Amino acid sequence: MTTSKDAVFHMIGNAHIDPVWLWNWQEGYQEIKATYRSALDRLQEHPDFIFTCSSAAHLAWIEANEPEMFEEIRARVQEGRWALVGGWWVQPDCNLPSGESFVRQGLYGQRFFQSRFGRVADTGYNPDSFGHAGTLPQILLKSGLTRYTFMRPGPHEQALPSRLFWWQGPDGSRVLTFRIPYEYCTWGKDLEPHVRKCTTELSGQLGELMCFYGVGNHGGGPTNENLASITRLNGTAELPELRLSDPSRYFDAVQHAQVPEWSGELQIHAVGCYAVHSGVKRWNRAAELALVRAEKFASLATALTGLPYPRADLERAWKRVLFNQFHDILAGTSIESAYEDARNEYGEALATAQHVTNAAIQRLSWRVTVPPVEGSRPYVVFNPHPWPVRIPIEHETGGVPNEFAVRDERGEEVPAQRVRSEATVTGWRKRLSWLVELPPFGHRRYTIVAQAPQDFAPCEASATHLENGLFRLDIDEQTGGLARLLDKRSGSDVFQDTAAVGHVIRDDSDTWSHGVFGYHDLVGRFADATSVLLDHGPVKSTIRTISRYASSTLTQEFSLFADLPYVEVRVRMDWHERHRVLKLHFPTHLHFPQATYEAPYGVTTRPTDGDEEPGQRWADLSGVYRPTGVIRGLSLINDAKYSYHALGSTLGLTVLRSPIIAHHDPYVPSEDGDYRFMDQGEQSFTYWIVPHEGTWREAGIPRAAATLTEHPVVIPETYHEGPLPAAASWLSVEPANVQVTVVKRAEEDHGYVLRLVETHGLTARAQLSLPFLKRETSFSMGAYEILTLLVPDDGGEIVTLNLTELETLKPA
Repeated sequence: MTTSKDAVFHMIGNAHIDPVWLWNWQEGYQEIKATYRSALDRLQEHPDFIFTCSSAAHLAWIEANEPEMFEEIRARVQEGRWALVGGWWVQPDCNLPSGESFVRQGLYGQRFFQSRFGRVADTGYNPDSFGHAGTLPQILLKSGLTRYTFMRPGPHEQALPSRLFWWQGPDGSRVLTFRIPYEYCTWGKDLEPHVRKCTTELSGQLGELMCFYGVGNHGGGPTNENLASITRLNGTAELPELRLSDPSRYFDAVQHAQVPEWSGELQIHAVGCYAVHSGVKRWNRAAELALVRAEKFASLATALTGLPYPRADLERAWKRVLFNQFHDILAGTSIESAYEDARNEYGEALATAQHVTNAAIQRLSWRVTVPPVEGSRPYVVFNPHPWPVRIPIEHETGGVPNEFAVRDERGEEVPAQRVRSEATVTGWRKRLSWLVELPPFGHRRYTIVAQAPQDFAPCEASATHLENGLFRLDIDEQTGGLARLLDKRSGSDVFQDTAAVGHVIRDDSDTWSHGVFGYHDLVGRFADATSVLLDHGPVKSTIRTISRYASSTLTQEFSLFADLPYVEVRVRMDWHERHRVLKLHFPTHLHFPQATYEAPYGVTTRPTDGDEEPGQRWADLSGVYRPTGVIRGLSLINDAKYSYHALGSTLGLTVLRSPIIAHHDPYVPSEDGDYRFMDQGEQSFTYWIVPHEGTWREAGIPRAAATLTEHPVVIPETYHEGPLPAAASWLSVEPANVQVTVVKRAEEDHGYVLRLVETHGLTARAQLSLPFLKRETSFSMGAYEILTLLVPDDGGEIVTLNLTELETLKPA
């Protein structure tokens, strides 16, 4: 047993700064300047003091606004007394950003450190984030971060074998990790109470711990009184040595210690953050995916047509997204006006992605040969995915006759129909839907022609049921949900009770849901439903149901397509309840189910105990189908939500929560207070119901999720000659458990960077074909491996890079 007299406390002087929380970013900007000025003054006054600083975004503000102060900081970094940690753009929420967003946190953060200070951080640093995805170790390690520091969840929320442990990800990557004892900041002038409390953490063979001090949240940092108390306490015999230090020095001191290993995620804290503020969740998902798609098409246009790659625009847009992934913004826990700022910055990112995508696609489509056909309208459709996609598309158009057909470049007709237009004041604008089959990461030309269409048989449909060759669904006339979903491929009923019904649950917790693990106090269901057959044709048939609860209205549009293996549901929610949670429940026929959730660049499996859980685009419940004993499952894929639960054989999707905005326990709101509540009014999103045989792996759910959330791009064209064929594939990868998630120009502008991810937890021999670069290669991938390739412009050997592109690892 280590005693206090033998121990060393590494005293970590820091200033936790929330750039946005109960204030707007402009106030955070000023507070960062004030805090860093204070830290520089303390460094001048106390020769042994060391200041620990994370978040490249904060330093970028200083560089831009106070360059003289930035030069002081640069000198202190070189001296070794301004310690750079984190290596990320900000301290983000560590569950909700996509895998690629976490990569970009490190890419832009570490490259900023390297370019300004000549070094990168080696310690990941997220003291205040509300939980940590189990897939982060690989992302950290491949970003140059071999150590990690966090505080939440605390010991009362998740038991861990030690304060210091090896954290291992599902791919086998390990980072040496430390959980901060008690708090990351201190408010009193005298540190003795905090230091004595930390001595209770001394145990076993571990004689050195980190003890954090300094005023935080709204900045401040270590004070003269803090430093004086450290000097005084160092003369106290029963206390450990108090050594002014930083996280890297601490990890260097303990790197050879025998410590336990922990595999899996670090949860669970503030489960309400996964669902609260639907707006910021939707903006984040949309912006992440739009930027990835923009990079893909910009890269293709650069390679094939010489269009300049808009690196500066994309970097600025990514940094807007990364900043707003800060844990008190993306989590939904900031004040209301902060989300006006977030909306604007996400909007800037989305607009940039839209402009970049349009410029690239217009440049490419103008070079696709389009022969003249009298009375026709040509279109070119682009697939952002490196696998073939068969999916219905929709777009507005004009000048379409009453009778029309859609033909591909070979002259073969495809199913097409009119659907309801967004233009309601004129009859000459139409909205069309047709079924496209697109080559991998390629394009195809289609033409609308004035002629009688071929007879493509539509689904069987009425106001209460739809049926195609794969499914029959029946609407429950009371609730507007699914009374039955029959999977005709196996003759199995997917649900054991009415599904997709709005469940309203009492939730008196604060914005974070402190002290809450799940939502189970059911107070009502949506009912009093009406249904109508909205669309009926050879592409899709749609039933719209409208159900009600108190002052709120839930509209769901259930669509079946000719032969696609899912039910699409478009949701519009008009919500006016307070202190309530809205969930959609899907009760399956499964025995011994396993719940699997998409995590950042991986998956996580969890118990089916009803706890609220974070997830990315999809969640799956797979198990033994009770009537036959075979393995079956149900996946839910969505384009805007992050919060789920699995209780027994029921999978739940959390649509929204409506606590008081920015209400933090233990403060008790006044009964007569005038408060604003979260998620009032309208919102919309789309989800797919995907029944399947086997597990999510056999069903190809990772690719299906990408197909829903990254749509093809449709461009109207005119007649012209061009060097590009009417249909082409420019990139493909096999097998199906390998995805190419990123195609972009290298940061050093000397080639193209591709990111590949193994999605099923299986080893693979990947075959990568790159016609747009006239290259092919193959290589091995480990289970859940993230692999970054550089294809150099000079035709040289394809090599692997780390995620920051600062280090070349080996030939591919």
